[in-house]
Amino acid sequence: MKRMTLKQYAVKHKLSLFNVLKMVKNGQLQSETVEENGKEVTYVLPNEAKDTQKSVDTKQPEPALSDDEMKKLLLSLQDEVSRLRHEVDTLKMGMGLK
Repeated sequence: MKRMTLKQYAVKHKLSLFNVLKMVKNGQLQSETVEENGKEVTYVLPNEAKDTQKSVDTKQPEPALSDDEMKKLLLSLQDEVSRLRHEVDTLKMGMGLK
């Protein structure tokens, strides 16, 4: 199994070193501590299956909407914006801001 230092893991996954250290302490990442040149070095044992599964899950495309569905969605959003603007204006008048 390939291993990498905390810093290497942080750079690869675009995380802060502190967050990687917390993940190791909480047991979210497998790790091992090895003594090298009189110093203890912590290595992360990345589970490639988990890492690739995570990236696949986050990149699922949304289903395309038809033109009719888009028009209905646009109209409902316009109605909601209009209603919210009216509500904000009512609140402003009640507070004496307008």
